[in-house]
Amino acid sequence: MNGVEADVTRRRRELVLLSALLAWCLALVGARTVHTDTDYFLFLVWNLFLACVPLMMSRLLRAAHQRKAPDIAQLMLAVVWLLFLPNAPYLLTDLVHLQQGSPILYWYDLSMLLSCAGTGLLLGYLSLFDVHKVFEERFGSRSGWTVAIVALLLCGYGIYLGRVMRWNSWDVIANPRGLFGNIADFLFNPTAHIRIYVLSGIISAGLLLGYAILHSMTWVRGRHAKD
Repeated sequence: MNGVEADVTRRRRELVLLSALLAWCLALVGARTVHTDTDYFLFLVWNLFLACVPLMMSRLLRAAHQRKAPDIAQLMLAVVWLLFLPNAPYLLTDLVHLQQGSPILYWYDLSMLLSCAGTGLLLGYLSLFDVHKVFEERFGSRSGWTVAIVALLLCGYGIYLGRVMRWNSWDVIANPRGLFGNIADFLFNPTAHIRIYVLSGIISAGLLLGYAILHSMTWVRGRHAKD
């Protein structure tokens, strides 16, 4: 089996596993909705969809890169990918809704939220692997890591914007003035937002450590497969 065939096989296996994970999460949400006759946790379905968008964009970007599409097309895909990337790890913060659930269903709700959070994080990391690889192949290893680090730093702030400030990716179009005004205040008045910098930094550091570990494991496995 050559490299192209192996990559296709790996991606098919990955798609099956991701589909199984998403189906599991949706089944948990659906069962709870039916059992309790409440739609409180249906927001998880939308959040899971948003978490899939970065991976869709990264796969399109990688395909465009392999087919040598115009740079402007690849740049637009990368921008849309970055815009939606925080939606994937954002699912980790949905654990705050655990306190809103029924005490009787506490462990069920915890399992459901953890399943969705883990799936979202995995989707985000897989999309970052794609973009990292594209930039690495085009500009070198240092560029790949620079993009990965910057993206995860922005993710930390993006998660804050979503969870605390209640902004979302669509506001770039729906309310750009309000969103960018908020971001500008954050950038130009750092001393007034020290807590935000600290919180965003902690989130970004955790995401970066997780990504570095997974990237290292993937690299080691790839090396063993070649030997």
